[in-house]
Amino acid sequence: MGYKRALDILPAELISAIQDYIDGEYVYIPRKQCNKKAWGELTGSRDENSNRNLEIYNEYKKGVSIDSLSEMYYLCPKSIEKILSKVKLKID
Repeated sequence: MGYKRALDILPAELISAIQDYIDGEYVYIPRKQCNKKAWGELTGSRDENSNRNLEIYNEYKKGVSIDSLSEMYYLCPKSIEKILSKVKLKID
C-alpha cells in the first residue's frame, strides 16, 4: 500500500471537508469491493499453497503417513489432516 499526498490528488474542497473530521491524521481509504484481490493473488502465494497441498495429497495417496508428511512439510499433523480433507473435497 502506498501513500498518496492528498493535495496532489484531491480537490481543495474535499480536503477541507475531510479536515473538518480529522485534521492532520492518517486516514485509510479501502478499495472498492469490485477491485479487491483475494489473499495471495498478487504474490502467487495462493497458487504455491495449492500446489503444495496437492503434492501432500498425492504423497498421502501413495502411502506416506501423516506423521511423515508433517515432518516433510514442517506442519503439524492436524494441519496435514485439514489439507487432506480440503483437497479431497475439491477433487471429489
